[in-house]
Amino acid sequence: MSTILLIEDEQSVADIIKKGLEEDGYTLIHKKDGDSGIATLEKTPISLVILDILLPGINGLVVCKKIRELGYDELPILMLTALGSVENVVLGLDNGADDYLTKPFKLIELKARLRTLLRRADVMDSSRYKNGNHYSFGDIHLDDYTKMVTRNGEVINFTSTEYRLLLMFMKNPQKVLSRTDLLDEVWGINFDIGTNVVDVYVNYIRKKLEKDGQERVIQTVVGMGYALKENK
Repeated sequence: MSTILLIEDEQSVADIIKKGLEEDGYTLIHKKDGDSGIATLEKTPISLVILDILLPGINGLVVCKKIRELGYDELPILMLTALGSVENVVLGLDNGADDYLTKPFKLIELKARLRTLLRRADVMDSSRYKNGNHYSFGDIHLDDYTKMVTRNGEVINFTSTEYRLLLMFMKNPQKVLSRTDLLDEVWGINFDIGTNVVDVYVNYIRKKLEKDGQERVIQTVVGMGYALKENK
């Protein structure tokens, strides 16, 4: 089973999570602050991180950002927060979290979220697949078997979230995709929470695809969303 890193300073919460997940066969490593959590991540193979926002020292948002900066782009991160406002949810997503859960939470829901994130991570592991799909648009090629994206033959590296977003566009060339469509497909959020996370990640993808001055292919359709199409 998977090894999960829990970064949570409330011992009572950690005890509940540890007991519940170990009953399901997971191995759980508990750390109470961000620095020790990152140190553990750098020396131990971890399948998923559960990360509290309100931590002593550096807060969970900074920890999440540091994890991504260290190169753990495909590592699933679930943020726990007592701050359930839309603004705090958006901050978590913008700093690299894949999902969030508001305290207090039910253990059964936490387990369901973990299973979803771990399944998604499995999909990103191309070694599990014998057959893959290839998508092309102009000089952009995406191999969903190797998870490799190239433009003009040059490999472009994407984070797991960026990759899923680009894959959505590559599967639907010319189609106008609303922000709600993209939130649902990529982030699993099936309602409008007023976040601009889609716009932020579209810009991330654009910068990578257009790094060497290439033409823009992800176009803004004002008032409707985005579409993968030539700029005419």
